[in-house]
Amino acid sequence: MPYLYQDSKPRPCALPGAARPTHSSGKGYAELKQECLRRGVLFEDSDFPACNSSLFFSENPPVPFIWKRPGDIVKDPKFILGGATRTDICQGDLGDCWLLAAIASLTLNEKTLARVVPLDQNFGPGYAGIFHFQFWQHNEWLDVVIDDRLPTFKGRLVFLHSADLNEFWSALLEKAYAKLNGSYEALKGGSTIEAMEDFTGGIGEMYDVKAPPDNFYEILEKALKRCSMVGCSIDTSSAAESEARTPFGLIKGHAYSVTGIEEVSYRGQQVQLIRIRNPWGQVEWNGPWSDNSPEWRSVSPSEQRRLSQAAQDDGEFWMNFEDFKVHFDKVEICNLTPDALEDNTAHKWEVAIHQGSWVRGSTAGGCRNFLETFWTNPQIKLHLTEKDDGQDDCTFIAALMQKGRRKLKKLGAEMLTIGYSIYESPGRDGHLGKDFFRYHPSKARSKTYINLREVSNRFKLPPGDYVLIPTTFEPHQEADFCLRIFSEKKAITEDLDENVAIDLPEPLHPTPSPQETEEEKQFRALFEQISGKDMEISAEELEYVLNAVLKKTKNIKFKNLSLISCRNIISLMDTSDNGKLEFSEFKVFWEKMKKWISIFLQFDIDKSGSMSSYELRGALKAAGYQLNNYLLQLIVLRYSDEQFQIDFDDFLNCLVRLENASRVFQALSVKNKEFINLNIGE
Repeated sequence: MPYLYQDSKPRPCALPGAARPTHSSGKGYAELKQECLRRGVLFEDSDFPACNSSLFFSENPPVPFIWKRPGDIVKDPKFILGGATRTDICQGDLGDCWLLAAIASLTLNEKTLARVVPLDQNFGPGYAGIFHFQFWQHNEWLDVVIDDRLPTFKGRLVFLHSADLNEFWSALLEKAYAKLNGSYEALKGGSTIEAMEDFTGGIGEMYDVKAPPDNFYEILEKALKRCSMVGCSIDTSSAAESEARTPFGLIKGHAYSVTGIEEVSYRGQQVQLIRIRNPWGQVEWNGPWSDNSPEWRSVSPSEQRRLSQAAQDDGEFWMNFEDFKVHFDKVEICNLTPDALEDNTAHKWEVAIHQGSWVRGSTAGGCRNFLETFWTNPQIKLHLTEKDDGQDDCTFIAALMQKGRRKLKKLGAEMLTIGYSIYESPGRDGHLGKDFFRYHPSKARSKTYINLREVSNRFKLPPGDYVLIPTTFEPHQEADFCLRIFSEKKAITEDLDENVAIDLPEPLHPTPSPQETEEEKQFRALFEQISGKDMEISAEELEYVLNAVLKKTKNIKFKNLSLISCRNIISLMDTSDNGKLEFSEFKVFWEKMKKWISIFLQFDIDKSGSMSSYELRGALKAAGYQLNNYLLQLIVLRYSDEQFQIDFDDFLNCLVRLENASRVFQALSVKNKEFINLNIGE
């Protein structure tokens, strides 16, 4: 199964210097390269072969592509020629403008670029046909190696390429990112901020340009000065509008990079300008302050040089900031470090990261609209203890990311609609139940549920304890997720589902009762009829006894108990180890059985003879078992059906096996304690 609970304890942020090799051989870039040099061969990547499966998963190439190494395309290939710049990024025949816009932003910061695109590689001495790039994935830096075979048609690169045909760093970077996500086709369609975060490990924030904060210009100015990556786009109202050109030369549904923001002296006034880049490397804004607009005639040559203004059809252009707000709809900012953008003071933020899963039938409860299952989602407790400097509240950013969906595109997976809610903690530990959410409103929530890889928002809340519930919009939708909490002051986070606890009554022992009840008399008669004089029954005979009795129980609907359940019951209750159940042992078990029937009826809400698997957590807790998400998910996978229902036989089998396991665990604990005491005594 693709989604299973992962340890969600807070983790420190990963550092790029510790990038993990990802090649299936387990070898890193340097070792693989040395092997090729020693053998005198060029590297061929078996993990991402030069074939159609690396290109597309839903179709065949429209024309026959030929995979070629750069040396077979041009005479003198270069990895980077004259420095890596935003003009090196020209889109090919792939709908990944969102990725290209992020790469263009990446080139604005040499240090960040060198982390993603290691500069110790080239086509000169020591060339072995192997290159590597580093990407951030869910709090882990990965080192991705590729060979340099690239898809071509008629001797030209099909996908991303540089304006200089001899330069190949950008094409190889795109290939490495395609490998990371499974294929080139997996890169079709996306959000610029997704790639920005994969290049930096930073935190993304999104702004509605039509309803911006008052200091929006200052926010963008500060972001660019801090080398944050910034993208922008124009919304579409329908699929038909995608990549439609407006009368002003702008492309709808297209990802642009913001590469500069400046004030310029124009006719005695200061005018705010913003510089935008189209990753196509062409098609530009044709309104005021465009390349050949008359406004530039009133700007001094020195000012034009300062702004690097040049009338070239290179996809980059300046706009008046007010025009930008009119024509664009969305701005995405990826902060390389999550420094606050609202003031002029840099902050060192504290970061906590949780990994988890939504699993059908147990922890995929959907949003608050689905109250019956909402409470079963993972729950993260957030302790805000210190106020911001000079403030009464605590600032934090909550960023919820669904993992690996792009790579699963070939299996039909799409981005799920995700979000989260934040509640004030009632002050008790443990998973909060349904009634809490029925009667308590949330204190904060993500602005919207949306089908993006990540949803993030900035909050200010008073000091105190809160519970964050990450969810998909619809219940029963499976995915792994990564939750990141950035806080100005140290915030303590913990998973409310971590602890496993067993609270069972002291086991009853078979004891002769002074006077048998009417129920016991009936059981004794049935026992004597089946077992004979020894009053012991086998698993097959127990199956008959229990089914005969339960059929007369009017308040419970059930299918026959299974033989496997009866064998497990004997394993639990057989104190004489003879593989059979004595009457005195059966009487003890029947007392347990009556309690378990009562619990089952309590959680069989519709009296259908089965309970929802989402109710299993509460039912097990009523029986004395507090389980974490991992154990709960495993049990649901084992005992629920395709409709997430658990019948009484499976519920009984589950409880019997849990009690058996708890006895073994307790016995081992006692032995360990005796062993420790013995050693201490010695």
